[in-house]
Amino acid sequence: MSETEACALREGRHGAPFDVMGLHGRVLRAFDPGAERMWCLTGGKGPGAAIEMVPSGGGLFVLDPVPEDVTLTRQYRLRGEGYGGRWEWADPYGLPPVLGALDEHLISEGRHLRLWEKLGAHPCTHEGLTGTAFAVWAPNARRVSVVGDFNQWDARRHPMRARGSTGVWEIFLPDIHEGATYKYDILGPGEVRLPQKADPVGFGAEHAPATASVVRRLPQARKAGNRAQDVTQPVSIYEVHLGSWRRKVEEDDRRLSYDELAQELVSYARDMGFTHLELLPVSEFPFDGSWGYQPVGLYAPTVRHGTPEAFAAFIRAAQEAGLGVILDWVPGHFPTDPHGLGWLDGTALYQYADPREGFHRDWNTLIYDYGRREVRNFLVANALYWMHVYGVDGLRVDAVASMLYRDYSRPAGEWVPNKDGGRENYEAISFLQEMNREVYAQMPEAMTVAEESTSFPGVSRPVHEGGLGFGYKWNMGWMNDTLDYFHRDPVHRQHHHGQLTFGLVYAFSENFVLPISHDEVVHGKGSMIDKMPGDGWEKFANLRAYYGFMWGHPGKKLLFMGCEFAQGREWNHDRSLDWYLLDHPLHAGTQSLVRDLNRIYRETPALHRDDLGADGFEWLVSDDAQQSVLAFLRKDDAGGLVAVICNLTPVERCGYRLGLPVAGRWREILNTDAACYGGSGGGNMGEVIAGPETSHGRPTSACLTLPPLSVLFLKADSQPELSA
Repeated sequence: MSETEACALREGRHGAPFDVMGLHGRVLRAFDPGAERMWCLTGGKGPGAAIEMVPSGGGLFVLDPVPEDVTLTRQYRLRGEGYGGRWEWADPYGLPPVLGALDEHLISEGRHLRLWEKLGAHPCTHEGLTGTAFAVWAPNARRVSVVGDFNQWDARRHPMRARGSTGVWEIFLPDIHEGATYKYDILGPGEVRLPQKADPVGFGAEHAPATASVVRRLPQARKAGNRAQDVTQPVSIYEVHLGSWRRKVEEDDRRLSYDELAQELVSYARDMGFTHLELLPVSEFPFDGSWGYQPVGLYAPTVRHGTPEAFAAFIRAAQEAGLGVILDWVPGHFPTDPHGLGWLDGTALYQYADPREGFHRDWNTLIYDYGRREVRNFLVANALYWMHVYGVDGLRVDAVASMLYRDYSRPAGEWVPNKDGGRENYEAISFLQEMNREVYAQMPEAMTVAEESTSFPGVSRPVHEGGLGFGYKWNMGWMNDTLDYFHRDPVHRQHHHGQLTFGLVYAFSENFVLPISHDEVVHGKGSMIDKMPGDGWEKFANLRAYYGFMWGHPGKKLLFMGCEFAQGREWNHDRSLDWYLLDHPLHAGTQSLVRDLNRIYRETPALHRDDLGADGFEWLVSDDAQQSVLAFLRKDDAGGLVAVICNLTPVERCGYRLGLPVAGRWREILNTDAACYGGSGGGNMGEVIAGPETSHGRPTSACLTLPPLSVLFLKADSQPELSA
């Protein structure tokens, strides 16, 4: 070893430490900057069992040659003494690589779909030694070291081995176990020292504001338990921010643990009749105010509520209770925090290099380079990871529109066109198609959902038919139109009737979810009850009518936490929901309504069997704008019929004659104006009888009482041949 190499080792600049450290022929070299003396322990007995090595300055020691009568196995140990202390360790530089040739090939090709099994920090046994294998992708680095509490965060102590042309650096450190904190210390091009980085594929992290990764064992892999992709099944999603759903006020307002959530949240959502929980991002994130939408650790469930094992137990508890679990997933951008992915090896590795492509002004975040195969591999493997390792049932992909368009939220001249001069991001489109293709190929029972706010075609069309391949798409147009309508004073609603009917023009162009999400109750938008016009009673009546219209309308359902009991104030991520409001009858009544809506939706095939197809819907009254009344029919393939009738003014409509498709008894299975929900108690005494009188172009009709600001569900008692 030349003095130049020795100097590089002492200064922590050597990029190929395995070439000179450890046992080479009959020469043994070791380095510990805290040692004044060092011995090689042969494992034998007697005076020859510990052979003192020769110091070479600055913590470097050499045994040249190893005595001929000594045979060193890979498990040889070293002993150091210095400054009054003594310690022993197994030498990592005497061990072969952990990564195999196939892993190297797949990583270099960007096709390692179980990337988490090789990158990151894995407690394991290697060459008979227990410890942790570390591996990170940093192809442009000159030197990468593991630093942590086990080596005084000293980058000189554990520089890693570069694996061929893969760009992966790896090392196995004996005696490092679960719970150890660590980062990667990287010298970039030109030996520029970079901020120490958290592990991009780390499975655990410290509590914020600390930023180190934590060695964690992955839970035992398990399969998703809910066949959410069967579009004929009811899907009613309860969207939850785990940190503010409920807090322990009596314990300094602390967040609930995963164990507590497995008891309290799961039992509540099941009691309320939801079919799925959707969790705002749980991937580790540094800033609470981002709600998780600026993740740093895509492979680490946040430590705010517990360990990965506890998170896995929470998922398992939800599924055992019959609830599917969907995670909000954020492949659209990542934060600029120094310990994160930005400029990880001193280059624009994960993000586009040009800020016109690689920087989001809206969020001050970086944009993944979707055209780079290793970055796509990192993201696609992450989508599969949550399903394979934790058994989650689906992913809701955040901010898809920002990925699809190169000019998203950018003024003219400040974006880079695609190769054809257009605004579509071909690389992002291809990535989303690849992600969906792999998810459904490996996990056909899963679901993926796009939050996509434009009219981009084929979002929920299969990839082989030219679509993006998502299972579902949020219906943002429906949400905006209907909220705008219900926000208006009822006296003006007759002039905006089309905001409720227009959604049916395109309702079956995608597999839609009707979303009332967290985005509708933050940033000054007010709570759902605040959006409603009128005095106190009218506000609640309007909100109940809105929910009745939503659950009757074609499309799967999503409701953000607190909206189910008419949370009074805007959502605040730092505070618990105001559960005390349930002591008030109007709030408790709204909660009871949502519970009953979910039950009726699940139990009534006409409301969900053909939720996404035109065959399951038929207008009864679409043009009664003057009275703000509309009515439609929901149908199933076995002849089940439910009429949904909406009266969206505070005026009771007595003697309203409605044409219906069959004669006989129609039972009133839901009335949002029922007294038990806080309404006036008006209605039709539980049923109406349809007889042979023409109305709305049908030979059969019934005479109804439509309570003020109400929605009725009428279910046909039998399903004879349709008379009209």
